[in-house]
Amino acid sequence: MTKEELKNKRVSAISLGCDKNKVDLENMLGRLKSYGFTITDAVENADIVIVNTCAFIQPAQEEAIYNIFRMEKLREMGVVEKVIVTGCFPERYYELCRVFKVDSYLRLRENEEICGVIEDLYGVTRSKPIKSFERVLTNSPSYAFLKIADGCDNVCSYCTIPRIRGRYKSTPIDDLVSEAKNLAERGVKELILVAQDTTRYGEDLYGENCLIKLCDKLSKIKGISWIRIHYAYPEKVTDELLDYMYKNPKICKYLDIPLQHIDDALLSSMRRRLNEEGTRNLIEKIKYTYPEFALRSTFIVGYPGESKKQFKKLKKFIAQGYFDYAGFFPYSKENNTASYFMKNHVNKFTKKIRTNAIRKLQQNIMTEKAKDLIGKEIEVLVDYFDPETGEFCGHSQKLSPLVDFGVRFVDNSNIRVCDIVKVKIYDFDGVDYKGELL
Repeated sequence: MTKEELKNKRVSAISLGCDKNKVDLENMLGRLKSYGFTITDAVENADIVIVNTCAFIQPAQEEAIYNIFRMEKLREMGVVEKVIVTGCFPERYYELCRVFKVDSYLRLRENEEICGVIEDLYGVTRSKPIKSFERVLTNSPSYAFLKIADGCDNVCSYCTIPRIRGRYKSTPIDDLVSEAKNLAERGVKELILVAQDTTRYGEDLYGENCLIKLCDKLSKIKGISWIRIHYAYPEKVTDELLDYMYKNPKICKYLDIPLQHIDDALLSSMRRRLNEEGTRNLIEKIKYTYPEFALRSTFIVGYPGESKKQFKKLKKFIAQGYFDYAGFFPYSKENNTASYFMKNHVNKFTKKIRTNAIRKLQQNIMTEKAKDLIGKEIEVLVDYFDPETGEFCGHSQKLSPLVDFGVRFVDNSNIRVCDIVKVKIYDFDGVDYKGELL
């Protein structure tokens, strides 16, 4: 097969895992498109399928294995020609990948070699790695995730990320600004800053925290209207950062702060740097000094040694209604983590009961908070049109796409995806807001 013939192949991808993993895949697809491949959404229409995997916790591993087997079956049936596995699963379980009947599996550092790997599979002489390309956005064109760093230095007792992704490594400011400008030129209105810990940005590269400096430069880019900060570790959410976010009109008044628990003994065991008193002080300061801010957090339920009393303390903390949105995850016992070897692991049934109970509590809180928006006017970034319902769907500064509620409304005028419009909320159905375009 010649290189020109290879360019006629169609490539599709299955994206699993977090936003950071999604960006890795989008960069790979960008290289493939620049090479000459056609990118298609439907795996059934593809010659080559990439399964971009997550391996953070057991459910993610199971999802990865299921999708790998599913693609193997499609190849056996002759629907697709080649299956390539990328992402965190082959990085964490490289030797195990040999049991799969896939054509290739890439470690994270090999992502840049994706075109060369496909050339090898089809017997084409390898080209040099493609350096100049545009990311292929796999979500709405209205927003894009900007991965500002990879890896993590926090070594929390339950987390596998440092072993999979390595130490914290910031991306240079100039590179991020260049990428953001390109995204803006393509119509992206919102940048969502992501890393395992966004609030540590620049410390490894510049010897000082540069998150505010980065946001300043991104704010000056023509076409970018909103900038959202995800995964802000609590000990790094300073008064300076909060004040900056409040004063900069382009920074979404929204903070995603992973707290994991509120009990001192469990926080210490988890190797979290902020204790109960510090956590409460931070959250109360945000809610009372900056009431305009929406707060999201994540918590682990059933961590080793979590007693009934400690779980009730967490429930009581959640019941105070600090969080507009929150996710709760049963503890996953992961090999090669400190917590794996701890005693007094909570049984699976108890973890399930506790997780369901606290999720229901937070759902009730979120529903009540959502009702407070009825009758108010908000700005909405239009993400997509739903042909089944005839509605446009979008999100506001206080609603992060994919993880929070959406806003739906009908329009008979000339609005388009990526527009920012004003909508008056008149209802909430438990999943999305219903609004009227003004």
